Amino acid sequence: QVDVVESGGGLVQPGGSLRLSCAASGSIFSIYSMGWYRQAPGKQRELVASITQSGTTNYADSVKGRCTISRDNAKNTVYLQMNSLKTEDTAVYYCKVTFPTRVSWGQGTQVTVSS
Repeated sequence: QVDVVESGGGLVQPGGSLRLSCAASGSIFSIYSMGWYRQAPGKQRELVASITQSGTTNYADSVKGRCTISRDNAKNTVYLQMNSLKTEDTAVYYCKVTFPTRVSWGQGTQVTVSS
């Protein structure tokens, strides 16, 4: 069993910053990639950013230049630094951990961007 726990969400004003963290623990033998997805009310869950074991990153066009994903392989932890936040970034942010044969999701952390 693998536990995936996100933290770092909250309320921030437009133009502000937040740093999300996601830690995976449990029966972990090999992680292929870790990533962040988000889901706003009434919308489908979408990729924000992902990073592979080797450090290859992928970003949604909507966050390029504003967000940076990084990873600590020794701690099975992934981070998402979000800057210049916009109201449209408001969503529940989920961490996804991809293994060779399965995936695990966290419970999500709310990010609200509002003045």
